[in-house]
Amino acid sequence: MLYTLVMRSYGQFCGLAKALDVVGDRWSLLIVRELLLRDACRYTDLRRGLPGIATNLLADRLRELEQAGIVEREQPTPPVATALFRLTERGRELRAAVEALGRWGSPLLADASDDDEFRSHWLAFPLELHLGDRRPDRPQVTLQLHTGDEPAVVETVDGVVRSRVGTAEHPDAVLAGPPRVVIGAVLGRIDLDEARARGLEYEGDPDALERLLVNDG
Repeated sequence: MLYTLVMRSYGQFCGLAKALDVVGDRWSLLIVRELLLRDACRYTDLRRGLPGIATNLLADRLRELEQAGIVEREQPTPPVATALFRLTERGRELRAAVEALGRWGSPLLADASDDDEFRSHWLAFPLELHLGDRRPDRPQVTLQLHTGDEPAVVETVDGVVRSRVGTAEHPDAVLAGPPRVVIGAVLGRIDLDEARARGLEYEGDPDALERLLVNDG
């Protein structure tokens, strides 16, 4: 169901302009990113995944996205004490746009500040967008990453690469270090010798990364 909003509008009969009327405000698409990555989220989860947002602005953006039919609020039932936010079917249709913008913006990370915030669950989009499995016929390979705020796992599953926050019981390799270096090594943009010189700690099978097929086409 779509809603009529009282909102700022470009006033243009154009699909892109109408989309930006709804999700073009600052933080709106990053809220969508969080809900795509985490599914149902508490307000505090969203705050944690959106460093720098003011709490009143987050509340305003959530309300606007609810009114637009992009986000829905699930009221708590005992023993749950807080509401959950999730994307509607209409909201989930934004995945392709979010992934395309992420892919387009990837080269800009080369000039990003070392002071930029990073959250481990953000790994899912770049890794799943850019990587595949070179040898899907072989047993899965698992990498444990220690970077950002939480440990994360990268693993091959049925020929594709998946990322999740958490730990692996028996990883094939463990990588630890600054986000820029860890991500660069996993994506094949920095070789292991250079990555180690820039602060990467690597333990385990040195061939584990070779299973990950970089696909930037």
